[in-house]
Amino acid sequence: MLVIPGFLATDSTTMALRKALAASGRRVHPWGMGLNRGVKEDTLHRLEACVDAIGSKEPILLVGWSLGGLYARELARHAPSKVRAVVTLGSPFSGDLHQNNVWKLYEFVAGHKVEDTPIPRVTEKPPVPHLAVWSRNDGIVAPRAAYGLEGERDEAVELDCSHMAFAVSRPVAQKVVHEIDRFLKRHT
Repeated sequence: MLVIPGFLATDSTTMALRKALAASGRRVHPWGMGLNRGVKEDTLHRLEACVDAIGSKEPILLVGWSLGGLYARELARHAPSKVRAVVTLGSPFSGDLHQNNVWKLYEFVAGHKVEDTPIPRVTEKPPVPHLAVWSRNDGIVAPRAAYGLEGERDEAVELDCSHMAFAVSRPVAQKVVHEIDRFLKRHT
């Protein structure tokens, strides 16, 4: 399993989430690419190299928080044979890319418009099972953008938490683990 952090976050930010996933018996890997400064030309190739370095003979689960979820969805499109399923946590994969409170900061840091990223944005569901975990109390990403529409994901599950809690809260991480277990039993 590979956990991909959100915008302006690192592997340290997702430590609570990764610990909870590991405690459930999974082999969990950080993305190892430092601070997530937005989409770059080589983002998918670098993520595919991360997946390859894990050395799993079986396709792996990708868990992406916020912007990391967009990366996970696109990596599943880019290399579907290497991805078992995608779980997005508060990720703005649906609707208008301005449906979040950090799009202006993103454009400043990443150096491109949110609608003009180096990786084309596709809203239809990736070719692997996709669980969208979202919160109406997110505070950063609009709920509609994070739960998506039919045809953009397989399931959407609401948790009561803030945007940051998806990555840093132990109790929320436990709920995420529960939802991932339930989802994988139904879809893989």
